[in-house]
Amino acid sequence: MQRLFSTFADRWPGAGLLFMRVVVGIALIDCGVTRLWSDPSILLIVLSVLTIGAGLLLLAGLWTPVAGTLVAFVEVWLIFLLPENLWINILLGTIGATLAMVGPGAWSIDARLFGRKHIDIRDV
Repeated sequence: MQRLFSTFADRWPGAGLLFMRVVVGIALIDCGVTRLWSDPSILLIVLSVLTIGAGLLLLAGLWTPVAGTLVAFVEVWLIFLLPENLWINILLGTIGATLAMVGPGAWSIDARLFGRKHIDIRDV
């Protein structure tokens, strides 16, 4: 994970990434659950479960590049399946791809697991 991002943004940029992840994660979970309530086909059930799973991963900041890429692909697929929701799919897909490229920020599980480690060397 550290190879993908040179640093995990903190302070204001990190807060912006946290806010973006939370808003997009909640929107993805809401869209996925709403689609499941409408008695969808098997394909839409699979895409909705993937959407909810990716939303949960983005919300936690876990595997952000994988989750963002998954969101981008699922939303592009949904553009062709459900053209009535065109703009929300374009928006969520774009933000998912952006999060995959930029990273999760300092306030994420990814940063805790894969962020820079500090090693203190004591004088003996």
